[in-house]
Amino acid sequence: MGILSADMKRVVGEQRLGFVATVCPDGTPNLSPKGTTAVWDDDHLVFANIRSPGTLANLRPNANVEVNVVDPFVRKGYRFKGVARVLESGTLYDQVRWERYFRFLSGVPQQGATSAVSASRASPRLAATASTTASASLARAAAPPSSP
Repeated sequence: MGILSADMKRVVGEQRLGFVATVCPDGTPNLSPKGTTAVWDDDHLVFANIRSPGTLANLRPNANVEVNVVDPFVRKGYRFKGVARVLESGTLYDQVRWERYFRFLSGVPQQGATSAVSASRASPRLAATASTTASASLARAAAPPSSP
């Protein structure tokens, strides 16, 4: 069994919109909504790059990423932290693009990349608003964050 639980997969599948946090070259945070977030397998999330040159530019030198996916109606979701991999060609790129996104991207211009995140932690998330999604290879599930 992978790190993505059945409920994590359900939330990602139902919400689709997530937010990917990356780090800019100057050290400031960048947060980008991704409406193409999907579960790839028991250990990975993926998202397509449609119009996010800043996200790709940030991931190339510093692949650390956090992806949050939250159901805004119940204000609960998940946080995925890890390392992203930008896919621009090859078998895995083709599989992700065509098997996961063809129905979304048919006729939509892309910037030629899909991203996958190798996450080291996944944890439940309580939120006041909707949050993030990304492609993740998860090593272990983290304990829920403690309340202040």
